[in-house]
Amino acid sequence: MECAYCAETIRDEALACKHCSRDLRVVRPVILEIQDLVTELDALQRQLDQAYNRLAMRETPIRYTLQLGALYVLLPTIVLVCAHYLLLFVLNLSPVYLRVASLLIPLPFGLALLYVRKIGFGGAFLAGVIAAMISVTGMSIVTNHIDGVPILPENARVWREIFEYAASIALSFGTGNMIGMFFFQVLPQVMAAGGRPNAAAFRIARLLGQHVGQEQLRRRARIIQDLLRTAGPLAGVLATAGGSIYAGLKGILSP
Repeated sequence: MECAYCAETIRDEALACKHCSRDLRVVRPVILEIQDLVTELDALQRQLDQAYNRLAMRETPIRYTLQLGALYVLLPTIVLVCAHYLLLFVLNLSPVYLRVASLLIPLPFGLALLYVRKIGFGGAFLAGVIAAMISVTGMSIVTNHIDGVPILPENARVWREIFEYAASIALSFGTGNMIGMFFFQVLPQVMAAGGRPNAAAFRIARLLGQHVGQEQLRRRARIIQDLLRTAGPLAGVLATAGGSIYAGLKGILSP
C-alpha cells in the first residue's frame, strides 16, 4: 500500500512509514478499508456493465445482435479468409503459417468482447464457433474456386481435420477472452486487495512452518492468498490456449 502522508510504497503490515517515519497505526485501518471499498466498487461496476448489456439486448435485440455479429463474427471471418488466401495462394507458404495466423487473429476479438462488451467466456466461445464455421466454409469455397478441390470433405480424416481447425479458432476466441479477464479483472483485484489474508491462507502459511514471527507469517499468508486468487484464472488461460494450439497444429504436425 501507499503511505497516506508521503505516497511512497510500503508494506501492508507496516505500522510506520520507512520513508517519512510517520505513525500509520491510526490511518492504516482507514487505508485498508478504502482498498476493500475499491474492490467492491469494481465488482459492482462489472455487474452494472453486464446489466446494461442485458438491457440493450432486450430493448433493441436486432440492432444489438447485428452489431455484435458484424464486429466480432463477420470481421474476424473476413480477416481469416483473407489470411488463408494470402498465405496459401499468394505467398505459397506452408499451411503451418495459416494455422498459426488462425490462432493469433481471434485473440484480440475475444479480448475485445470482454473489455468493450463485457461478454464472458461463454459468449466469446459461441462467437468463435460461429466465426470458425463461416470462415472454414469460406476457405473451402476459395480453395474450390482456385484449385478445384471439393468444398465438402471426401473422407472422415478430412472432416476430423476441419473440425479440429474450427475448434482451434473457437478456443482462440475463448483464450483472448480469458486473457482479458485475467489482466483486467483478476490482477487488479489482487493488487488492490488489502493486507488481510483470509483464514485459509493463514492455515496454509502455518503448515509451511510455524516457527516464524507474526509479521513474517502474515506476509507469507498474503503471498499464498494472492497465488490462490490468480492460479485458477491463469490455469484457465493456459488450458484454453493449449487446447487451441493442440487442435490447430495437430492435423499438420502429426505424422
